[in-house]
Amino acid sequence: MIRKNVESSSIKSIGYNPISKILEVEFARGAIYQYQNVSHEVYQELAYADSVGKYFNKYIAKNYEYEKVNNE
Repeated sequence: MIRKNVESSSIKSIGYNPISKILEVEFARGAIYQYQNVSHEVYQELAYADSVGKYFNKYIAKNYEYEKVNNE
């Protein structure tokens, strides 16, 4: 999945697949997680949030099923 870099101290990049509704998040420390059933609207709000980390923590982190996709 292609990710774009974001301005955040905790998140390095984010990517989204609108067909599968998977949001991929690469954290600053290297871990990559995929979040399931994320709407395109939520992805857009995350991508353009004033604080990507705060938006992620408030609206995504505990609200979607996820899986780690690398060994970092």
